[in-house]
Amino acid sequence: MKFRIQKSDYIIGRRTAFLNIYDAEALGVKENSRIIVDFGNYNSIFFVSLSKNQVNRSEVIITADFSNEINDEFVNIMPAPPLKSVDSIKRKIYGKKLLQDDFESIIKDINDENLSQIELSSYVTSLQTVGLDDDEIIYLINSMVSHGEKINFEYEVYDVHSIGGVPGNKYALITVPILASLGLKVPKTSSKAITSAAGTADVMEVLANVNLKAEEIKKIVDNVGATLTWGGSINIAPADDKIIKVEQPLGIDPIPQLISSVLSKKVATSIRYLLIDIPMGNETKVQDEQSARSLAEKFIRIGNRIGLKIECAITYGGQPLGRAIGPAIEAQEALRALEGKQTSNSFIVKSLEIAALMLEISGISERGEGIEIARDTLRNGKAREKFFEIVNAQGSKGIEKSEDIQLGEFTYDILSGFDGYISYLSNRSLVEIARILGAPHIKEAGLWVYKKIGDKVEKNEPVLRLYSKNKEKLEQAVRLSRKIKLYSIEGMVIENIPDIKRSKRIWEVKE
Repeated sequence: MKFRIQKSDYIIGRRTAFLNIYDAEALGVKENSRIIVDFGNYNSIFFVSLSKNQVNRSEVIITADFSNEINDEFVNIMPAPPLKSVDSIKRKIYGKKLLQDDFESIIKDINDENLSQIELSSYVTSLQTVGLDDDEIIYLINSMVSHGEKINFEYEVYDVHSIGGVPGNKYALITVPILASLGLKVPKTSSKAITSAAGTADVMEVLANVNLKAEEIKKIVDNVGATLTWGGSINIAPADDKIIKVEQPLGIDPIPQLISSVLSKKVATSIRYLLIDIPMGNETKVQDEQSARSLAEKFIRIGNRIGLKIECAITYGGQPLGRAIGPAIEAQEALRALEGKQTSNSFIVKSLEIAALMLEISGISERGEGIEIARDTLRNGKAREKFFEIVNAQGSKGIEKSEDIQLGEFTYDILSGFDGYISYLSNRSLVEIARILGAPHIKEAGLWVYKKIGDKVEKNEPVLRLYSKNKEKLEQAVRLSRKIKLYSIEGMVIENIPDIKRSKRIWEVKE
């Protein structure tokens, strides 16, 4: 059927065509049905939205976010045939094994935005509940790589990557410049926060432009040795970033998708040697050593099959890394470390140990000797110098030292109610508070952890400081902090177990 195009100023975020309800009946389509809108040499799938009065017969209204694709006055519209990808998703929901062509159709339709949000959410949920075997993960990696750009380097390139899940995990801002200053080429691309208060790209974005194209990344790595950029700005494995947008509101990060996400982007950027950080601990993605080892073995096993040399580091994730949680305050803590100023020991140690392992993997140092080389590179200022070379090459935002970074002007200190020692910090609750404050989208929002597990605290001494640019968000976070468990304080005596006979005598007296 032929329809006259009417363009609107509606922005919906997916290809939507508004049809008169009677035209839809004539076409045999319903609300949210897929149709093909054919305009000359190009056609695309749109989703139907119906109207009784706002759309005239034989007219179609196209939303503003996609109307620029159509220059013709008239278009032909027909019902879209069933998608193979939808059938593949249904089979995965029922536990069936998928093949390469299944993933090819799924990834193509994700890239082309042919799937509804419900269908895409169902796909992500099936990965969480049903999972994928090794073959399926490799099929998924191949499909994600084939439907995106690649960056080819004429030399060996290296990378470090954390699966995340622990607050404050900005080690890459220390590790990457250490490696680059010692001659390794590190085209580091990172994600923005999915469920956390800040991803590496969110933190780096406080200091520099992270939205680089593939050719810009290659040029910077050629000249400077490394980048710290956002993977979503590059057209490598583009389906992954569309999947991440679904994972964020669901608050999940399925292991098969996590592995595929990491390795597809490494393959697309020609990484040959990869060190993967797996934080382990309470309220992280990986809660125990057995699960961490199993995930490490899976990464290594799949890496071997696709030509990647992978080693994994299982790291402590039972509490925040460092003391800063949130983009700006984490950037500030990272700069303090590069400047040689006092900051959290756990943050420095992890950054150096990850760097040391990669120096040993690459052959720059002997096994067991990388830590001293990494430590010297941080101490002598070469890491800081290289970091600002990277910042300037990507497009500096004018911050030259840690004191230049602005934090939220509205603050609140959460005080200890009594004397004792910090016995527990809730990763999950700290992230929840930081996100209520506005992180990661509001860079200045976040919190500072004054006291960590094992630290002594006195009554009315601050345990946490909250930062926000918005007074209402701060008040909301403070109210939430009073309802949820952020930390625990104990004395040196954890529990008193009385003598059994003595307990009995006291019981008898009470009787």
